[in-house]
Amino acid sequence: MMEKESILAEIEQLYADMGRNTYGEGITQTEHGVQCAELACRAGESPALVTAALLHDIGHLLEEISTEHGNFRHDKVGADYLLPLFGAEVAEPVRLHAQAKRYLCTVEEGYFESLSAASVHSLKYQGGLMTEAEVEQFRQQPQFEAAIKLRRWDDAGKDPELASLPFERYREYMQVSLLA
Repeated sequence: MMEKESILAEIEQLYADMGRNTYGEGITQTEHGVQCAELACRAGESPALVTAALLHDIGHLLEEISTEHGNFRHDKVGADYLLPLFGAEVAEPVRLHAQAKRYLCTVEEGYFESLSAASVHSLKYQGGLMTEAEVEQFRQQPQFEAAIKLRRWDDAGKDPELASLPFERYREYMQVSLLA
């Protein structure tokens, strides 16, 4: 396991190098992650959930993506990267946030209509609406509630007013959440 400072430096460098990319939302990856983290902070969430909000789309930065729509496997890619560094409290909401979109589209009236064009497009590649069995299985996930919160911040984290916050603002949250 890498030392905490090395891990943080690696993540910060990844966002410095790749975070300026967009994926059909009109904001950069860094701006989006920072906005989601700020929404989690304002909700009084744990450092682990703030970190998950900040890094939930890291999978877009780790593998080649479509500049128009991103990486349709980014949830799994990101969670697999984060799990050995931060543990399940950070990685599992990241792994489940695309499934949370599927879940909310299935069970919440009007949710689908609130999605951005990029989120609607990616929904079909992420499995579309859930079956009744998938809904029940998703509800049984230990990080179900955290994934739903993260999904809502993901949807709301496209606000130009929050775009100017620096990535480094959330370093302490990441540091506290690291397993190392």
